[in-house]
Amino acid sequence: MNFKAIIHEADEGGFWAEVPAIPGCATQGETMEELVENLREAIEGCLSVEPLSFTSEPGRIVEIAV
Repeated sequence: MNFKAIIHEADEGGFWAEVPAIPGCATQGETMEELVENLREAIEGCLSVEPLSFTSEPGRIVEIAV
């Protein structure tokens, strides 16, 4: 299953990301590699407790395989 995530640069350094298809699913990382790893964990955790809904938001988007 693939999900798109919007990546933002954090004001204090590093990155944070949100998954529009899963409300409330967000995470952060100091590097892009750490962020992607944390995104996989966040998506898996959110899917274990949240039903899916689909939204659309502008921004930088990456696709994460879970």
